[in-house]
Amino acid sequence: MTDDVTGETCQWQGWREATERALYGPGGFYRRPEGPAGHFRTSVHASPLFAGAVAGLLGEVAEELGTSEVALVDVGAGRGELLTAVLAATARTDLVVRAYAVERAARPAGLDPRITWTDRLPEPATVRGLLFANEWLDNVPVDVAEADAAGVARYVEVRADGAERLGAPVAGPDAEWLARWWPLQEPGARAEIGRPRDEAWAAAVGSLAAGRAVAVDYAHVRDSRPPFGTLTGFRAGREVPPVPDGSCDVTAHVAVDACAEAGREAGGGAAAELVTQREALHRLGVSGGRPPLSLASTDPAGYVRALASAGEAAELTARGGLGDFHWLAQKVPPATE
Repeated sequence: MTDDVTGETCQWQGWREATERALYGPGGFYRRPEGPAGHFRTSVHASPLFAGAVAGLLGEVAEELGTSEVALVDVGAGRGELLTAVLAATARTDLVVRAYAVERAARPAGLDPRITWTDRLPEPATVRGLLFANEWLDNVPVDVAEADAAGVARYVEVRADGAERLGAPVAGPDAEWLARWWPLQEPGARAEIGRPRDEAWAAAVGSLAAGRAVAVDYAHVRDSRPPFGTLTGFRAGREVPPVPDGSCDVTAHVAVDACAEAGREAGGGAAAELVTQREALHRLGVSGGRPPLSLASTDPAGYVRALASAGEAAELTARGGLGDFHWLAQKVPPATE
């Protein structure tokens, strides 16, 4: 059997290594020309209202920092769609936005030249502004553990065709992470070991000299961990088995409370707030309420536009859908001299 991504003979690997290769290796899923938008619909693609809300959040951060010049770092930037829309939304304001796209794919042709494109997070304590990560952490590769018949947590190994087997017992920092954040107590129970995501989020929060870091993602907390994990795949708008051959997205929900703790430590005690996307967008003025019917007679075109906007807002805030995403926000105050 040959690996579609590397052309090498298939071998057993941990899910973290296999996912890294399948998503970000040569020919990997996230390096394809069509980008994420060719396979699934995120909040960024659902409505310009989302970018408008991020622009509003950026304005709040600028006000907190007492400046009109502010950085916006989009981590997991796709093809720059969010940054492009935020720059458009702030064009008629007093904000001067320094935009940075953090993405491992190549810079897309025709992207606004004001956007700096990079494949890595900013250096520690260099950003004053807003770091925003929409559906980034769920694509930070992680290993998968499963409790064997004796209740011992073992790494799950996988081939490029999706076949699995149990490997060595989980040990070291991974075992410590499981014990603290996602203990496996019953044979057959599974978990995604979120330690790499904690480290990634800590680095993201740590890049702020002052401002706010926000992660938006599918997530869960310790009291509601799914008993068999959440690893899955997406291709062309459909959920599919997670096969790490580069043909589909490989993703898993985020243990967001663990990330919050890592971010708190990296941000010098940065307090964490965890809310649903529904609540976060409502605060930023995105509501799914219908416009008054009287508007239809006084301004028919305006009524139609308002109705369309209400429909988009409803999708962004819907229960059982995008509205159930978690928003993890952590503030990093300016250092005191």
